[in-house]
This record gives sequence, structure tokens and C-alpha cells, in this order.
Amino acid sequence: MKEKIFIYQVLPRLFGNDNNTNIENGTLAENGVGKLSAFDTKALKEIKKMGFSHIWYTGLLEHASKTDYSAHGIPADHPDVVKGIAGSPYAIRDYYDISPDLADNIDHRIKEFEQLVERTHKNGMKVIIDFVPNHVARYYHSDAKPKKVNDFGKKDNTDVSFDPDNNFYYIPNQQLELQFPVLQGEEAYKEFPAKVTGNDCFTNKPTINDWYETVKLNYGVDYNNNRSTTFTPIPDTWLKMRDILLYWTAKGVDGFRCDMAEMVPVEFWNWVIPKVKAKNKSLIFIAEVYNPAQYNNYVHWGLFDYLYDKVDLYDTLRDVICGYKPTSDITFCWQRIDGLQDKMLNFLENHDEQRIASDFFAGDPFKAIPGMLISATISTSPVMVYFGQELGERGMDKEGFSGLDGRTTIFDYWSVDTIRQWRNNGAYGNTGLSDSQKKLREQYLQIIKIAKEEASITSGKFFDLMYANYENPSFDSTKQYAFLRSEGKEFVLVIANFSSQTENVAVQIPEEAYDYMQIDPEQINQAKELFSKKKFPLKSGWNKELQIELEPYSGKIIKFYAN
Repeated sequence: MKEKIFIYQVLPRLFGNDNNTNIENGTLAENGVGKLSAFDTKALKEIKKMGFSHIWYTGLLEHASKTDYSAHGIPADHPDVVKGIAGSPYAIRDYYDISPDLADNIDHRIKEFEQLVERTHKNGMKVIIDFVPNHVARYYHSDAKPKKVNDFGKKDNTDVSFDPDNNFYYIPNQQLELQFPVLQGEEAYKEFPAKVTGNDCFTNKPTINDWYETVKLNYGVDYNNNRSTTFTPIPDTWLKMRDILLYWTAKGVDGFRCDMAEMVPVEFWNWVIPKVKAKNKSLIFIAEVYNPAQYNNYVHWGLFDYLYDKVDLYDTLRDVICGYKPTSDITFCWQRIDGLQDKMLNFLENHDEQRIASDFFAGDPFKAIPGMLISATISTSPVMVYFGQELGERGMDKEGFSGLDGRTTIFDYWSVDTIRQWRNNGAYGNTGLSDSQKKLREQYLQIIKIAKEEASITSGKFFDLMYANYENPSFDSTKQYAFLRSEGKEFVLVIANFSSQTENVAVQIPEEAYDYMQIDPEQINQAKELFSKKKFPLKSGWNKELQIELEPYSGKIIKFYAN
């Protein structure tokens, strides 16, 4: 049976921090920080027990920070070009190094990372890390790079805006002028000539809303000349990025989540991914791509294994959960990307998005249970859960730079209440959780377990039942969503209820569903509801219409099979 990938995304900086007295804009000394060692054998066994096959350790690479490690050769970055005190994990300062924040022994931080990879593998899971190819911190300097490797920009011709062998883009003869309050005089941040800012901001005056803490990397695309390209000979940035990917692959990394992959030319991915996979053919590459018009390019030409399903499934499920859209709109998601469903990474939370339980989203984590059910079962594609999502983390802290925005900060030193309660100082378990948190977590774990164990879900066919129930008076196509998954001679019906009320529904199944699944319903004589593990009685005519009772914000998976 094909393995269905479940990814646990987690920020080590926050995961292992047990400090419960955090202050807004607190320093590392004041608020504490999590370490790689927090992912000990006990922690990893618990994550594995939850059903996860992969861990995405977010924010491992050394990035811009206001914390001073000068004693270890890593000075603090200039405060004007760092977001927060801890800094953004996506403003990479050294592609070849691990953040000193995360190490127990700072001088042995690479060794501690290698031990983390080894522990993760020994506990039956694979390691995903960030690869940030589009931009770097404004002050990039690698003290961990291999010999003979030149830093980005070291050999650039800074007198021109574009050169295919430059690593950066420049605004010649102009100084960087940040458009928000900054330090003045001798303490001012100085950059001359100004480099182009990471979000394709081709001006020397980036604003607070730009990615002002980063600079754009040059892959041979001349943005000031109708995006003309020079890919022969291979640009220097391509070669540098290949070597970085190979470096971490050699350290045992099993996959890369590629930040803002669509801002890097697809030709680069087509060139580099086969070279890296030649060293480990089982590596997975996940692309953060938000333009559906580019999906086919990045899968079939760019060779990515999976793409973010943000602008279709995530956005639609969020609107359905919040009551802004009918459940029938979910059908349009798979129809728009027909043929690519299995290449999409499904999720309801990640580090960029607001927490489900926040006041800015649903306000109640249980409202998303039907959405999680659909995400996990609608296709064979991987599913991601953001740490604390399974515990109803609200993200309603005012941490500092992040502000009170319903997200868990990636910029500040902080700890996550629900994770701290579950961790229970490394003991783990339910003792620190409320009854509500225990119930929510159990529902997540049930969904994951069933989705991993049922062949119909891990590798089976999909048949959408919505079209057959639009005119059905006993089925609300604005609040319920139903589909079939099948493998061999068995199939499951998945039905989700986004209503706040208990609903008695009748799901109509057309004959063409059985034709498509190549199943004779006359041969089916047993059924079981998989959450309750109770027998589901098959009444006369069940193969045409099923009577099902659904609790508020819930769903059922009914398995049909021959004795």
C-alpha cells in the first residue's frame, strides 16, 4: 500500500521553550528559546505516534538576528534590517550553518543538527528543512561554508544593475534609504550601492511593507529588460544553490520546502532538482507556489514533487469554515487543478496563516474538523499540520514584531502555550491539557490514522458526489460535502458537516459511481463507520441512498466491503 505523507511543521525556536513568563519584544535572555535537543527520543516518539511521517523543522538555518553571538564569530545584525528580536527565518545569513539560538553548545551546532537528523530517522520519520532560494539577509556572510566557496556577492560587478554572473541586483550610484524610522548618524545602516529588495522591489527606497530585511538573488533574469534571460553559461547563483542543496542532502536531509519557489525561474529547478536527486532519489521537493497558472510548469517542467494548495483548497476551506462560501465550492478546487490533485500539499495552518482558533479565523478549532477531514482524505496527496493546531492553539499573543494578528510569531522569542502544556517539561501526554484540547487532539489523530491505513484513501480513486445531491432535499450542499474513495473491491464514503446543528442527511449515490469504481454493489454486504468502529447497517436500497446522522462540525467515514 502506498504511504500517505503527513507532515508536522514545527519551529524548534518555539517548540522546546518552556518559559511561561514571556514579555512583548523580549530578548532571548528574557523569553528563552527552544533547542534542537528538545526533540529528544521521547518527543520524536510522541510525534511519530500521532501519525506523522515527516517533520518540517522550520527556521533551522542561520538567519538575521539582533542577538549577539560575537564570542562565537556571529555578531548581531544591524537592528534596522532585522524583523523582531529573533529575526525572520527567511532572511538567511549563512546557508551552510544552523542558527546558534538552537544549539546547546553553539560551537557544535552542526553536530547537534546531524544528531537531530539521526534521532528523527531512528524514530521512523524523515526530515524536511527550508530552502530559501529567492533572497538572503541584507548582510549575508558565511563562516561555515566549505573551503573554496565564495560568499554571495563577493565577485559581483556593483557598477551595473544586472550582470548574469552577479549574485545580486543593484541600483547603481544610489544608497539604500529605508522608508521608516531608522537609526541616524554613525549608527545608521549603510548600503551602497543599494541592492534590490527580496520581493522584487527595484527601488532604493523599500517601505515597511516590503521584504526590506532581504535582498533579491539573481538567477540570470534581467527584470529591467523585459525579463530577458541569460542561462548559458550556467549563472553563478545556480551553481552556488546546487552546492548548498547537495551539502544538506549529504547531511541526511530527506526533503526541502522551497520558499517562494515561483519567484525563481522554473529553468533553474528543472536543472537543479535532478542533480540533487541523483544523490538521493527519494528526496522530496515542495514548492511554495501561489499562481495556479504556473502549477503545471513547476510540477512537470520544474520537477517538484508537491506544491502548496493554498489559493484553491486552503482558501476555499477557510471560507467554508467561516460561512462565507458553500461547501459545493470545494468541488471547483479539484476541478480547477484536475490531474494535479495528488501533487498538492493540503493544510489548514502553517507559519504564514492565521490560527484556526484565533479571533481572525474561526474562533473555535472544532469548526475546522470537517475541513481537516476533507484535507486528509480527498486525495492521495500529503497533508500538513502546524504544531499546536491539533491542540487548538489560538495564536492570540502580542509577541512583538508579529503583533496581535492571530499567527504564531516567526520573528520573536516566545513560547506556545498549548505545546508547552502538552510537552509538560518533557514528560508529554494529556495531563497538562484541558478536556477540550484532549478531545480535539484525539479527533485529529483519528483522522490521520484512518487516512494512513485505508488503501482507498492512500492510493484509491476519487468520485465527487456533490453533483448528484444538488437537488436532494435531504442534503444541504451549502453545509455538507460528500465523496467516495475506492481501491479494489472496497470503497469508503466520506461526508463532512460544516453545520452548527445535528443533521440527518440522505446521500444519493448514482450508478455511474459504481461503474467508475468498477464495483458491483450487490457484492457489498458489510459496512463500518471508521471513527466509532461500529457496524453501519445496510438497509434496502442503501446503494442508491444512505441515511446518515451527523453531529455539528463533524464527519463520518463509512467503509463498504464484501464479507
